[in-house]
Amino acid sequence: PSGTAGRAPGPPDGGWGWVVVFGAFVSIGFAYAFPKGLAIFFKEIQDFFGTSYSEIAWVSSIMLATTYGAGPVSSVLVNRYGSRPVVIFGGLLCGIGMVSAAFCTSILQLYICVGFITGFGLALNLQPSVIIIGKYFLKRRPIANGLAMAGSPVMLCTLAPLNQVLFDNFGWRGSFLILGAILLNCCVAGALFRPIGAATVSIKTQVTEEGKDALKEEITKDAMEMSSPTNVPMETKTEEEGRKDCCERINQYLDFSLFKHRGFLIYLIGNVLMFLGFFAPIVFLAPYAKHIGIDEYSAAFLLSILAIVDMIARPTTGIIANSKWVRPRIQYFFSFAITFNGACHLLCPLASGYTGLVVYSIFFGLAFGMVCAMLFETLMDLVGAARFTSAVGLVTIAECCTILLGPPIGGTLIDTFGDYKYMFIKCGAVMVLAGTFLFIMNYYNYRMVAKEEKERKAKEEDPKSVRTENEDRNNWKKETIRDGPELEPLREEREGLKKEVNGT
Repeated sequence: PSGTAGRAPGPPDGGWGWVVVFGAFVSIGFAYAFPKGLAIFFKEIQDFFGTSYSEIAWVSSIMLATTYGAGPVSSVLVNRYGSRPVVIFGGLLCGIGMVSAAFCTSILQLYICVGFITGFGLALNLQPSVIIIGKYFLKRRPIANGLAMAGSPVMLCTLAPLNQVLFDNFGWRGSFLILGAILLNCCVAGALFRPIGAATVSIKTQVTEEGKDALKEEITKDAMEMSSPTNVPMETKTEEEGRKDCCERINQYLDFSLFKHRGFLIYLIGNVLMFLGFFAPIVFLAPYAKHIGIDEYSAAFLLSILAIVDMIARPTTGIIANSKWVRPRIQYFFSFAITFNGACHLLCPLASGYTGLVVYSIFFGLAFGMVCAMLFETLMDLVGAARFTSAVGLVTIAECCTILLGPPIGGTLIDTFGDYKYMFIKCGAVMVLAGTFLFIMNYYNYRMVAKEEKERKAKEEDPKSVRTENEDRNNWKKETIRDGPELEPLREEREGLKKEVNGT
């Protein structure tokens, strides 16, 4: 029917959506786990190129920062072309980057191939996978997000021992070639992302834009044919409309009005601070185990333990977050998870032997899974599904700076003091600070939202405020009528322009 033409259907909350969750499970798993799994090769690459801890840490940092920093580009591409082609193209970039890295002869070339090219490919996998889940699910969205985010620990659990086996048999160059081929599976995952109502909406948008362009051309032509005194203001008006149209076109892809959203700003500041210590402990966990004399396979197994616990924690956290007791105040739960994560890092230096590191890996996996399962769900809870695409892009580009600096700062502390404990203490302190900040500011935000809602309801129920608004509107109309004779020539001229445009 013509009344429903161009209208996108609502989230089905099931059906093909579970196939989409599986595709997102694979895509998100590679995007998050792959930079961490590469830590297995760092000690050997460091010896091969003769670099320091901080220099080799830049490989993971650049990859993670590019994955997050390219968020706005990924969001714009998703808004323009949809999730499916963006993920398929991202998978191709990942494969090209890792195959190229197998032939690198310097650490700088590794930064470019592994850091930038593969990192950008992973960005094109991460954002569309998170976005399309919000289009397929509403009521079961926390559970769907938890299941999709569980792809990261599953992939990490698989990649950590696999990378060690590949290195023992093929060296780091041969391993990079094989990993490049494995990453092409992201293209298969992207093929599962069937769009919802994308075609009709895009056609409708195209027709609307063509109509706008035709009207603008006609108005400009009429302005040029008019007399000299009125020609100058019309030109100014056309330029202003052009600038406004440019801003509207940018806002169509990235909604910068989110920076006026109080909850979004609180989330942004807390997450930027948190990511300064979020990834460094995973990057240095296996090298730390080797440093204290643990063999290579046991060190790699620590990442597998972390990943197994993480795998269980993410869906469980999604189910808890979807409950009627937690979901209305999910921001508090997120703040607790960040603080718990930081406390684990602060206690890590007490673990001197392998048993202590196993216990640390278990608690770290639990805390890490809780944070990751709610990372995007809390953002969607704040801004809503309609503005979520823009919000993800803006958040990730802000987070990329601290993601980029986190592991190298940790590597610098290790190089300076010759001990890993200062790196873990730094990461723990930063995350505890971020969790405390989010808890306090979310308490303030919830109070302000409740107060504003109460004032709005009181204003709607109060008849005096409605009467005052009507009186103001009537007074404005009277003033307009009073100035009528003076503005009559301009009003007639405007009506004539309107008729000409409507005629065309």
